[in-house]
Amino acid sequence: MSRPSKVIRFNAFEMNCVGHQSPGLWRHPRDRAWQYKDLEYWTDLAKILERGIFDAIFIADVIGYYDVYKGNNDHAFLQGVQIPVNDPLQLANPIALATKHLGIGITASTSFEHPYTFARRLSTADHHTQGRVGWNIVTSYLESGAKNIGQGGLKRHDNRYEVAEEYLEVLYKLFEGSWEEGAVLRDRQQGIFADPSKIHEIGHKGKYFEVPGYHLCEPSPQRTPVLFQAGASNAGKDFAAQNAELVFISTPTQDTTRAYVQDIRSRAAAAGRDPSKILIYALVTIIVDETDAKAHAKLKEYQSYGSYDGALVLTSGWTGIDFGRYAPTDNVRKVETNAIISAVEHLAEGGKTWTIEELAKWASVGGLGPLFVGSAATVADQLQAWVEVTDLDGFNLAYAVAHETFEDVVEHLVPELQRRGVYATEYREGTLREKLFGEGPYLPDTHPAAQYRDIERIKQQAQAQVEMPVQVLREKSA
Repeated sequence: MSRPSKVIRFNAFEMNCVGHQSPGLWRHPRDRAWQYKDLEYWTDLAKILERGIFDAIFIADVIGYYDVYKGNNDHAFLQGVQIPVNDPLQLANPIALATKHLGIGITASTSFEHPYTFARRLSTADHHTQGRVGWNIVTSYLESGAKNIGQGGLKRHDNRYEVAEEYLEVLYKLFEGSWEEGAVLRDRQQGIFADPSKIHEIGHKGKYFEVPGYHLCEPSPQRTPVLFQAGASNAGKDFAAQNAELVFISTPTQDTTRAYVQDIRSRAAAAGRDPSKILIYALVTIIVDETDAKAHAKLKEYQSYGSYDGALVLTSGWTGIDFGRYAPTDNVRKVETNAIISAVEHLAEGGKTWTIEELAKWASVGGLGPLFVGSAATVADQLQAWVEVTDLDGFNLAYAVAHETFEDVVEHLVPELQRRGVYATEYREGTLREKLFGEGPYLPDTHPAAQYRDIERIKQQAQAQVEMPVQVLREKSA
């Protein structure tokens, strides 16, 4: 069977918590997830991933907690299901210090933090990591998070993306337009650090945000960090097609994955972007060992530690459906919710009917993504088949047991893919954007952020739009 020459890419899917996607497996005797609060956990992991030439460690996050299951948060606490959870952005520095090349993707929500202060935090991280930071843009899906910052509850799903569009506009203006190239002089002889004529107020006054002033940071190595996005609803796809450089998806079959990839690329082309410049990674969990038999035995061992209640805590939170109301033998039913719409839709794809018990078993190891199990050759065949059929660029790997899952991938699978000529053997130099795309450190001119580089022109256009209706009214009254 002929194989595609397209290179396969890996990201590691993590979260600053116990038991990210495999609830209950923190009890496994070889699991290290309970050490998430220790820097050594993250620096050890980063070194493993860099040895395996992973593009990045993608650190998920939620603001809030999973209290949909049985109407309370008890089982989330009992099983350690993404609570306690620590801040992801603070992990950028220790990971960068422990590695030279590994990208660091940080999740932060447009719903819970003002863009002006967040811009400073993100630019600081890009400076400290020498340009290896990416931002995973999310709009959030937990009602508990919105309630705890005084919002009362989440905005409707599509409205959250409307807010996110303006949020990005503010950041693009700050990152791309506030400080010109050459604004920072560091001229010791004349005593001039920066040229005020090349530093601009952004003058943003929109529907949701008013940010009149300057960006607090000088331009970081990438200016705008690499943009990650994981929305899979219709609104999320439009948002990704217009803004994202890396898109993460969670789709259960090759057919649904292929359709998603084609959809994103066609929407990107319609938005005037190069579809090949969007890298799409699918969520999977890989259990690999020396032989198929050993890998399947390992999976069976892992499943023995899985938590029925913990898995349903996650799936209830993701879908907004309280699966605790049903018996284990009941079928999963699609219900309209305000959570992750794509998660609800994917459960019903292909006409598949799930019982609650089947859903819990499936989600207990690796969440809702596909599970690949076998020897390195077996798994490599599966990955290549997915890439061939779907046009994926790579895979976002969830772990079952920390850090054993990633160590197994690096020890067994990566060398097999390298032997086949479909996996990198070394990193490119430069920033994360340069490593990923082989071009410059900044967003390309075809990206919507580029229009904000001449911020004075943008302000003049905005002022003209304000003045035009006034002039029309004067003319009519005259």
